[in-house]
Amino acid sequence: MHQSETRKGNITLMVQAEQIPVETESCVGVGDHDAEIDRALLVADGHGPNHRGYGHIMQFSAEHHEFRSVVRDFVENEINPRIPEWEDAEMMPLHDIFSKMGSLGFLGLEYETEFGGQGADHAFTVILGEEFGRCDHGSLPMALGVQVDMATPSLARFGTPEQKRRYLAPALAGTQVCSIAVSEPDAGSDVAGIRTRAVRDGDEWVINGSKMWITNSLQADWLCLLARTSDEGGYHGMSQIIVPTDAPGFSVSRKLDKLGMRASDTGLLSFDDCRVPVANTIGEIGRGFQQQMAQFVVERMWASYTTVGACEVALTRTADYLRQRQAFGQPLLANQHLQYTLAELSADLDLLRTYNYAIAEAYDRGEDTTRQATIAKLTAGRLVRRVADMCLQYHGGMGYVEENWTARFFRDNRLTSVGGGADEVMLQVLARTDGFTA
Repeated sequence: MHQSETRKGNITLMVQAEQIPVETESCVGVGDHDAEIDRALLVADGHGPNHRGYGHIMQFSAEHHEFRSVVRDFVENEINPRIPEWEDAEMMPLHDIFSKMGSLGFLGLEYETEFGGQGADHAFTVILGEEFGRCDHGSLPMALGVQVDMATPSLARFGTPEQKRRYLAPALAGTQVCSIAVSEPDAGSDVAGIRTRAVRDGDEWVINGSKMWITNSLQADWLCLLARTSDEGGYHGMSQIIVPTDAPGFSVSRKLDKLGMRASDTGLLSFDDCRVPVANTIGEIGRGFQQQMAQFVVERMWASYTTVGACEVALTRTADYLRQRQAFGQPLLANQHLQYTLAELSADLDLLRTYNYAIAEAYDRGEDTTRQATIAKLTAGRLVRRVADMCLQYHGGMGYVEENWTARFFRDNRLTSVGGGADEVMLQVLARTDGFTA
């Protein structure tokens, strides 16, 4: 067995070539799969006959291209074959999956190398999101997003060296699963309305309350918890606290039975005099809300990145089906209305992809991308709903049965307009940001 290395800045991604074959040669003379990847990479870099101008916004290097190929092969060879089993079990073995991904350097792409990160630029995260969006379900892209872009950013940015060694490093290695615990039964998108409280008792926080809709929570080793740590109301007096799930007083009350994302474990959590050290506070006490808002930004960006990959695969699969399906003496795709609908959705997908790349460039420059991430998340949620509905409709009766991919795609991707801030909250943020208020 030999290993190949992909490097970008400080990044070193170790790929076990025997397990994940990587083709880095030209598409001339290679298989259809490799040719498809090469064509996609040429288009993404703004070269080749299908150039759509992406390269004017984000330039992808050879290292980025190889990384995309590696991730795509991993998804197709290591993930997709196991998805039916995970869907039936309504659970994924996250420690097993993440440990494999950690060994390949997929986790913590932009984090410090000292704690197991790769020190890479944000373009690698864009690629990771797009390629995992191509999974045959939405559960793993969501679980991965929690691990790399929702539960760990505050810890990586504001955590102490000891916190990073104890919690961040194992998360990036994939040996520990983490989760973000913000939403509550009576406070979902309204973060200012959370009631879970942490009261200081000497060197410990005593936590009481509940959290709901918490992804990865049944398997998590620790949570990034947002709780009230003072009597100040509204957006004030909150703190982010690392809560190990073996802490006394913590429990999972029940697993939630969801419409979609069925392989992703989602729990209702209880804190009954749960005690953790005050030293587990991330950043400054009382600044938890502000820190969490920064985490929400990268969460929304991740959702938009994965949506691009998901929609791309769905449109391709549907077009292929319509070419093969005969009706009234000709392929369904001979119908001009179907052609135009697919073309319009493909054009809208290009707009979202190009916007994502512009956000990624701005983020890499250190700019505040709150507004852009909000627009992208809103747009992604609405676009994938249109794509899912069209794909199901154009498959006819076969689109409505569970044995076909369209039913799961429809169920899973409905969440994009609800989770991580509903569409209405995105619009509220934009209205306030752009001055459209009385």
